[in-house]
Amino acid sequence: MPKLFGRDLTRQEIAAQAGNLSQFAGVRLVTLADGLERGLRLLEFRTGSGLRFTVLVDRAMDLAEVEHKGRALGWNSAAGFRHPGLHEPEGEGGFSWARSFSGFLVTCGLDHILGPEVVSTESYNYPGRKTASHGLHGRISAIPARLTGYGESWDGDRCVLWAEGVVRQATVFGENLVLYRRIEADVGGDEIRLSDRVVNEGFLQTPHMLFYHINIGHPVLEEGARYLAPIRDVIWAAHEARYRAQGVGYQTAPGPSNSFAEQVWQHEMAANAQGEVPVALVNDRIGLGVEVTTQKQQLPCAYQWQYYQSGAYVMGIEPSTHHVLGNQAARERGEMIWLGPQEARHYDSRFKVLDGSAAIAQSEAAIRAIAAQPVEDFPTPSGQFPSLRGR
Repeated sequence: MPKLFGRDLTRQEIAAQAGNLSQFAGVRLVTLADGLERGLRLLEFRTGSGLRFTVLVDRAMDLAEVEHKGRALGWNSAAGFRHPGLHEPEGEGGFSWARSFSGFLVTCGLDHILGPEVVSTESYNYPGRKTASHGLHGRISAIPARLTGYGESWDGDRCVLWAEGVVRQATVFGENLVLYRRIEADVGGDEIRLSDRVVNEGFLQTPHMLFYHINIGHPVLEEGARYLAPIRDVIWAAHEARYRAQGVGYQTAPGPSNSFAEQVWQHEMAANAQGEVPVALVNDRIGLGVEVTTQKQQLPCAYQWQYYQSGAYVMGIEPSTHHVLGNQAARERGEMIWLGPQEARHYDSRFKVLDGSAAIAQSEAAIRAIAAQPVEDFPTPSGQFPSLRGR
């Protein structure tokens, strides 16, 4: 039963208050009409609790803006929400991906993640193409979806807002990977649910990699904001050679800096009895946070991205199928996911608003009950990457 404006309301009671549910909540399709966003389709969700978010239909159905009671939870970069027709997939040595990098959720994959690499395409059995050149974080985030449906669905007195789409990453002489995505939120709720299924719809063994670049900015992120996670081990830090140079550890955020150099960590996370891994960024001063929950079996690896540069101030929660070592290393370690014809992988995630000190305390207690994260802000990286073979 939806909780709206402090009351639990039945479907009939909601209907009696207005001529249309859209007065309080709903999903609508809009098209942006100016600048580099011109022609970009969006789905706007409003749950009635104060949660509002937009889905970039033409950008793999990723999440653009997320806000709660007028407070931003996500991150808008200077690059903006660029129309995919303006995307530059091959430029700048593979780093032109960053010219389309913005939003709360950016999906990375489907056959490559992490830095630019050249890898073998032997599995595609085409003599004229020996290798594939991959740019930063793969191709999927700039591919438009075929929108297969959206709307409101009632089951008794429960109402679910939903959208579904299909995103195909394919080429002749290469991969034919298809992402089937469903996004849900309850009317009256403060949580977004994401359900993804990646299918090899070709007939050749195809590599598969995926991670979610979940980006949280101000006001959740500010000086003193805390990263909460059930960390068993800090495995790796990209900046280990200059570990303390900026005075920024993994746990507590500083304010923006005019000359911040990116820091990236990989943590080994523990899961609860249901196999779930909750990770949160919380701001105690304003009583607001974001909790991300994924399945350990589906996304066994976890990165933390810190880019506290003025004008691009952001922290990323990044659950992944693979270690941060990259595409070639996954192949060499026997950890690449090879999908056979019609073989699929499923990924289920939740993004929850933590509204108020009680919600933050509840989330923190649940995370600490799984594993107590290191107290030291600069724990020594172990360098021990657990085996991911046998998937």
